[in-house]
Amino acid sequence: MPTYEYRCDNCRHLFEKFQSIKAAPLRKCPACGKLKLKRLLGTGVGVIFKGSGFYETDYRSENYKQAAKKETDAGKDTTSKTDLSAAADKADTSKKETKPSKTPDTAPKPKSKKTD
Repeated sequence: MPTYEYRCDNCRHLFEKFQSIKAAPLRKCPACGKLKLKRLLGTGVGVIFKGSGFYETDYRSENYKQAAKKETDAGKDTTSKTDLSAAADKADTSKKETKPSKTPDTAPKPKSKKTD
C-alpha cells in the first residue's frame, strides 16, 4: 500500500496518508475541515508486482536466497578442490620428468703459447 501526500488548497496543510490503491482520495482537510483537499503526485513510491507475468526471481524470500548462497558457496569449494588436485597432478608430472642438467665443462682448457 502506498503513502499518498495531500495538501489543502484552503489552509495549505500538508500531510501524508497510508492508503490502499483502491481507496478513494480524501476530500476533507483534517486541519481546517474544508473540502479543499487534493492528492499530490508522490515520487518515492516502490511498487511490488505479484502474480503471473512478472519475473519470479525479482522478489525471492530470504530462505530461498540463503539456500542459493549455500549452493554457490558449496560449488566454489568443490571447484577449488578440483583445481588443487589438478595442480597437484601437474606438480607430480613435472617432478617425474627428467631434464638434462646443465653442468659446466670440466675439461681443461688448452694453454696458450706465448711467442716472444
